[in-house]
Amino acid sequence: RADTLALDELLSAVVHIKTVINPDGRTAEPLGRSREGSGIVIDDNGLILTIGYLMVEAQAAEVITNEGRAVPANVVGYDHQSGIGLLRAIVPLKVHPLGLGRSADLKEQEPVVIAAYGGVGRVAPAVVVAKREFAGSWEYLLDEAIFTSPPFRDWSGAALISHAGKLVGVGSLIVGDASGNGDGVVGNMFVPVDLVAPILADLIADGRVSGPGRPWLGVTTQEAHGSLIVAAVTPGGPAEKSGLQRGDVIVGVGGAAPKDMADFYRKLYAQGPAGSTIGLDVLRDDQRRHLDVKSMNRLDHLRLKSTL
Repeated sequence: RADTLALDELLSAVVHIKTVINPDGRTAEPLGRSREGSGIVIDDNGLILTIGYLMVEAQAAEVITNEGRAVPANVVGYDHQSGIGLLRAIVPLKVHPLGLGRSADLKEQEPVVIAAYGGVGRVAPAVVVAKREFAGSWEYLLDEAIFTSPPFRDWSGAALISHAGKLVGVGSLIVGDASGNGDGVVGNMFVPVDLVAPILADLIADGRVSGPGRPWLGVTTQEAHGSLIVAAVTPGGPAEKSGLQRGDVIVGVGGAAPKDMADFYRKLYAQGPAGSTIGLDVLRDDQRRHLDVKSMNRLDHLRLKSTL
């Protein structure tokens, strides 16, 4: 009975998030205008940690507890670099917050628990199969992400909980190669909770991390046959304005050839902060072309609007 009560208290911090996105938002079409997933209450005043794509450009948000209590929530902040988002319920949710652990202390092959909103019926055991870098095609790079298996279907904003009962990760994706060894182990990728503490005060105070941020081009890439190919360019983004086109092959950043997607991002970031002009060399129709792209902070491209 005591164990059941402790588990229920732990899981009460994992809540349901529903958002409605600004119809003019840059992410409305690719990610949808209505989004649902999980979030984790991390303080006594209704502060909720979640994965950013659930709430970026939201014009309305609602939080639903495991007891079915629905409360409107305000957008607090979003960080593209980590992928983390914060909401705050307009009144305290009267649930026990989940304490932040240290994702750096997680070891490979360590057992963990994944929890989505909905109580014990939405909980599953898993194992950490890898801690390694993750490069996403949308100009997203984590130096060390957490990969678990077996796959958990309700991963979006789910809590990754250590054996000590602490939050160590926030659910982001389902992946086909969790181990990174090409062995076909399906699993999930979690954003490490250690990325939260350094930016939490900025997000609460200003809705974003202070400073110019990393340079953003508005390009989606994919790796194929050892080449880095432009799969899409964001309408109205810096890459489109510079003339970059779908199908271009990126062969140089600041005069240096990128080895892969992660190396492309690191070379991009090395050119300076957001606002820097990035020299790209591309192959188009077997001809080499040079483009100068005036980068920007992605948050300045998004149509962010706090909920009320």
